Amino acid sequence: MTLQNNALTWRKSSRSAAAGHCVEIASAASAVFVRDSKDVSGPVLEFGALGWAEFIAGVRAGEFDR
Repeated sequence: MTLQNNALTWRKSSRSAAAGHCVEIASAASAVFVRDSKDVSGPVLEFGALGWAEFIAGVRAGEFDR
């Protein structure tokens, strides 16, 4: 899919800090996109439905905790 940032509706968690240290997500018919809210023109990660579900499961399981 060719990403058109301006065609997506980006949102971030209501728990995000006011300092802006957070990620934003946008969803389309077949993918979920993730970007850094401080660098909206920067790189964007793209997840298919299965990849997104696995990513969220990993977050909930603490797989990415330091």
